Amino acid sequence: MKKPTNVDEYIANNEKWQDELVYLRALILATDLEETIKWMFPTYMLKGKNVVALCAFKEYFGIWFFQGGTLSDELKVLTNAQEGKTKAMRQWRFKDIKEINPEKVTAYVLEAIQNQKDGNIIKPKSARKTPKPLVIPLELQEILDKNDLVLQHFNEFSLSNKRDFAEYITNAKRQATKEKRLEKIIPMILHGEGLNDKYKK
Repeated sequence: MKKPTNVDEYIANNEKWQDELVYLRALILATDLEETIKWMFPTYMLKGKNVVALCAFKEYFGIWFFQGGTLSDELKVLTNAQEGKTKAMRQWRFKDIKEINPEKVTAYVLEAIQNQKDGNIIKPKSARKTPKPLVIPLELQEILDKNDLVLQHFNEFSLSNKRDFAEYITNAKRQATKEKRLEKIIPMILHGEGLNDKYKK
């Protein structure tokens, strides 16, 4: 489908559901929401915050509620398109224009607007990255096992610095290169100098 630059083009591109989209659009524009295009969908915002969006697919059309998880959903019509993944977003799907009850649709949109005004929103959980495990190559491990002084200094480094040393050895393809790199990093470890310290200054 051609990427729409405005809502009129989006509706024109969806010939199957044109009347239905026009109907829903009119109901939403009767509220305080501002219309724009985002992610190729008609999107309606309140003070820069996404509230609802229109969507049209092969089998159905409908309304996305960006904070649908906060709605009371008395009619039990909202669905989660990605169960277990999407916490806030919900969708109200229709397959026929006759299914649209203007009063009820407006009530849902107005509740969504009020929730946004009240700050009643579901905030996404900050993604916590699992730190990469420290995998020490055998060549370096042998030195750590044999030399307590090197081991002591190595253990004083941060996890990221330890990982830098380990990966520096692991990434060498030839054994000769590994040995040369070991000769380089042992003095650095003993002097408390991280492999990439000079780039961080």
